[in-house]
Amino acid sequence: MAHPIERTEAMSFGGAITTVFRKYAEFTGRASRPEFWWWALFNLLVLSALNLLSVFRIGDNVRLGSLLAGFWGIVVLLPYLAVAVRRLRDAGHGWGHLFWILVPIAGVVVLAVYLAQPTKDAVPAATAAPA
Repeated sequence: MAHPIERTEAMSFGGAITTVFRKYAEFTGRASRPEFWWWALFNLLVLSALNLLSVFRIGDNVRLGSLLAGFWGIVVLLPYLAVAVRRLRDAGHGWGHLFWILVPIAGVVVLAVYLAQPTKDAVPAATAAPA
């Protein structure tokens, strides 16, 4: 019998993107490693494609790719935060670890390590706080 937290089937690239957009503002629950990392890859691919459009100028100092990449970043900020919080919870960490991103270079590495950890078992409510 499968563990209650263990996923029985792997999440696909398209399934992860659909799930993140469907749960774009849901900070409760958990997100599997494939869900988070497929989402991260999707964002990297979209930003790369948008930055290819930087060869086109709009006005004197604005490039089309930069403008579209900035807009994309605003659009996916809330879904990215939501899936990251759910992924941290799934790995057994609190949402406060997102603030590691504010530490230059090392913070990104620390956060990536936390996000890459395997699923941790949930602590049962009866044993969470001694009576």
